[in-house]
Amino acid sequence: MTGRPDDGAGRMTRLPAEADELLAAAQQGDEDAYRQLMAPHRAELHAHCYRMLGSTADAEDALQETLLRAWRGLDRFQGRSSVRSWLYRIATNACLRLIESRPTRVLPTDYGPAADPQQDPGDPGVPVTEAVWIEPYPEQHLAPGPALGPEGRYEQRESVELAFVAALQHLPAGQRAALILRDVLGFSGAETARILQTTPTSVYSSLQRAHKTVRERVPHPSQQATLRALGSEAQRAIVSRYVQAWQRSDIAGIVRMLTDDATLSMPPFPVWFRGPDAIGAFFAGHARVAQNRWRAVPAVANAQLAAGLYLADDACGAFDPHSLSVLTLRGDQVAAVTAFFVPDSFALFGLPPTLPA
Repeated sequence: MTGRPDDGAGRMTRLPAEADELLAAAQQGDEDAYRQLMAPHRAELHAHCYRMLGSTADAEDALQETLLRAWRGLDRFQGRSSVRSWLYRIATNACLRLIESRPTRVLPTDYGPAADPQQDPGDPGVPVTEAVWIEPYPEQHLAPGPALGPEGRYEQRESVELAFVAALQHLPAGQRAALILRDVLGFSGAETARILQTTPTSVYSSLQRAHKTVRERVPHPSQQATLRALGSEAQRAIVSRYVQAWQRSDIAGIVRMLTDDATLSMPPFPVWFRGPDAIGAFFAGHARVAQNRWRAVPAVANAQLAAGLYLADDACGAFDPHSLSVLTLRGDQVAAVTAFFVPDSFALFGLPPTLPA
């Protein structure tokens, strides 16, 4: 029944004997065999859904729908393609349905113009609570995917960087899917066309348009290239400077780390600032920044350097989760700080639920 499925790059392969047996058992209704069959694919499918949707929560919804639909349709799987490409077809369609029913997710820098901190110093405005913001992606979900085929352009960690995910959200859904399937996952043009139920010519046309948009929106070099060039010791030093500056409420120290055109954005607040002077003025006007009430812990999000910020609780003196700062670097300077207000999600990023007084 399983035949010789292709591997996504036009080559025909045979399932390993163990996987072949799991598939046969799962098709007979063995739920444990099905869970084992799906286990190697869960992480990469979750990351795929995140790239498509820009939201960890939406990615989880799409993944669960994918696994449910795959279970219900497993008895009809004929082995004409690999299990992997069959799952990606189900997952991509699940994402496309969600895209139709939900607003496009963006970062504040794409939501409106930069703010003037002189008008309302320290006031980030009113948060936009609708589901319009890109969400950060935890390192624990980012498992290494299979080796990419010759069509792959982006390594797995590059493909969840904030700038790349934000650029994807500006693509029409079909272009987004085609670019991810071919350039990120390494499926061939023919396999991408089969997954999207279209033609290779249509895929090629979508890719041409998608590449133009992505080139215009994604900085070069990537964060992964920047981090490799810096090396682990320099990376630790940068995060340490950022953490210590916050713990000393050292606004000038934070500002010295920024590039001349650095941005600060704070989803779910639509307001954002550009340039060290504007960012410093915002922090100076934000009374709580200047009161030595902060603690910070290094973290990783979207395969980028990050820090979890904790704010003192006046009632008990302990420090409660406040925001997750994801740092985008240019050389050894910070070109963007995206501060996600996700205190309920700190555990996903390996951050403690609270810090003692």
